[in-house]
Amino acid sequence: MFSEKQLISELNYKAIRSSGAGGQHVNKVSSKIELTYNLEDSQVFNEEQKERLKSKLNTRLTKENVLIIQCGESRSQHKNKKLAIQRFLQIIREGLVVPKKRKPTRIPRAVKIRRLKSKRSNSEKKTNRKKSNID
Repeated sequence: MFSEKQLISELNYKAIRSSGAGGQHVNKVSSKIELTYNLEDSQVFNEEQKERLKSKLNTRLTKENVLIIQCGESRSQHKNKKLAIQRFLQIIREGLVVPKKRKPTRIPRAVKIRRLKSKRSNSEKKTNRKKSNID
């Protein structure tokens, strides 16, 4: 499918300060990871795969076709980096999935005959309910 090692080597990482509760620790340590991936400059995917990823990830990509993932769940920068890489690889795998073509099915002949038979019997029931005009 694609080489994960080569894909990971194309990623750019930036450590930024995490927001939220945490007291003095938050103000001193840059534990949040921002992972960026430029889809246009990638050597891993061919043009067809790039187009598929662009269409599937269009809400997540910037105007320059850069995917940005942030992870600040853990207090450890290394854990956040691992989590961000896992999320990135999962997004890419899901984006490359080719949906199966739908095979149009036909209504079986027996089903059509059964439906017409029931319509006919209902019609006969209702005509039998009417008053007959004998003159």
